[in-house]
Amino acid sequence: MTLHIRPGELQDVPLIAELIRGLARYEKLEQEVVMTEEKLTATLFGERRYAETLIAEEGGEPVGFALFFHNFSTFLAQPGIYLEDLFVVPEQRGRGVGRALLERLAQVAVDRGCGRLEWAVLDWNVDAIKFYERLGAKPNSEWTVYRLTGRPLRALAGQ
Repeated sequence: MTLHIRPGELQDVPLIAELIRGLARYEKLEQEVVMTEEKLTATLFGERRYAETLIAEEGGEPVGFALFFHNFSTFLAQPGIYLEDLFVVPEQRGRGVGRALLERLAQVAVDRGCGRLEWAVLDWNVDAIKFYERLGAKPNSEWTVYRLTGRPLRALAGQ
């Protein structure tokens, strides 16, 4: 396998959008995707870059991606990296692409002085959970994730 992992670039926006849609189909969450290429361009490559991507290619063809951003641990007083999405196209799963993307992301975290690499996984995704645990990752079951979106978010903001 001649896997190559590289940072995503502006010209990759259509590809990143396609991979995000593939992830949404896999997770059965297509109805939640309101992402557009214009939004991705602005948020990944605009004046303020909110997230970054890594693209995995096999023989020049895209086979997966990781999308991540920095967070911060007050207890460590160090930055961390939050992996928002990790996706490998179905026909390439089981060939080391996901592991290679995580290895590269771990290298980025260490190179940037991060104290943590974190992510969430859907509780029904048993294959992913087993994969992550084989890498040495541990579930953080003491915490429950909360989210505000849409109308509740705007209401809390006073709008």
